[in-house]
Amino acid sequence: MILDMFSLSGKTAIVTGSDTGLGQGISKALVEAGAKVLGVSRSASTATQEMLGEENFSYITADLSSIEPVDTIINTALEKYGRLDILVNNAGIIKREDSIDFSVENWDLVMNVNLRTLFFLSQAAARQFVKQNSGGKIISVASMLSYQGGIRVPSYTASKSAVKGLTMTLANEWAKYGINVNAIAPGYMATNNTAALRADADRSEAILERIPAGRWGTPDDLMGAAVFLASSASDYVNGFTLAVDGGWLAR
Repeated sequence: MILDMFSLSGKTAIVTGSDTGLGQGISKALVEAGAKVLGVSRSASTATQEMLGEENFSYITADLSSIEPVDTIINTALEKYGRLDILVNNAGIIKREDSIDFSVENWDLVMNVNLRTLFFLSQAAARQFVKQNSGGKIISVASMLSYQGGIRVPSYTASKSAVKGLTMTLANEWAKYGINVNAIAPGYMATNNTAALRADADRSEAILERIPAGRWGTPDDLMGAAVFLASSASDYVNGFTLAVDGGWLAR
């Protein structure tokens, strides 16, 4: 049955940035599809665990501005669930400042979280997939700014453009191991990262005017894409960044 291909029963996943917004929505989607999820968050928030239940979701706190927690994250997933099948690189940060004044601190912090740790966590997950001889799924959260320049967010645009490129190169190298590496590029979503934009009446109106769907996206809008890319339904999809944007890029 075709719906069986979308089942994640018996699978285990790591989702970074799982305590709010898109990460929480993706965690919910994977659990509803049958997976067990280890969430990674900066704070000891229990909101996602309370939503999904301790049997289905556990979490670890980690500062992803450094690669130091990478081994601990992988080992915790293995200790709790015995194996690893899916990694979702969702955690990301954004710093807004005119490019002519943009600080080294804001550049490095964004690049560390959005790209450096993402790569080394993907590498660690891939090594585990190879060790298990099981294949696996790696999904990174990219952005509309993987395709466009944006304004006042140079490090974010650079990092998200790199996520799209990295997704392709890792797919090229790791497909032979049965590892699918793909990304999701959310459109303008109603999350913490866009709070400043939504609070700016002029910017918000300009954004909404360009979205054919006529609304900001929500974490629920990513659920189907996440399950598809995490499941066997996407076994022949590799190196692709899927836009979930209400039609923004088509405009």
